Amino acid sequence: MSPARAPLSPERLRQAREKAGFTQHQLARLIDVAGGERISRWELGMSLPRPDVLRRVAEALGIDVVDLLEVPPGGPGLRELRLAAGLTLTGLAREVLVSTRTVHRWEQGDFQRLPTEATIDLLAQALGATEWTVVSALRASRDRNP
Repeated sequence: MSPARAPLSPERLRQAREKAGFTQHQLARLIDVAGGERISRWELGMSLPRPDVLRRVAEALGIDVVDLLEVPPGGPGLRELRLAAGLTLTGLAREVLVSTRTVHRWEQGDFQRLPTEATIDLLAQALGATEWTVVSALRASRDRNP
């Protein structure tokens, strides 16, 4: 799976759509994608939406993006926060003034020390999260990939 793609839970998407009372075609129209077939493919796990589209799906269903993701044990990592913010790796890297590779390493838990306080502050601003949430997400990412 590409790092820019969402770890979408097909089952959670289907349940949320049905709970909201939408058909696949109705949801597709609401989020401005081509036909219910695309929603069907997501619900079957055959393809994945881009982060910006996933954010529109969550907004249309009246839920948080994280509610549609496969969140690993230990809580959301940096990747899940990024996706919930509707950002790509490149987009977050630009916001935080680091390389895409650096963001990818953070998401994979491939780092010895946490980023500086200034960088954590930039991450929090870009992700619409608290600094505490960002630190927790970084630690969760690292704990998953020791």
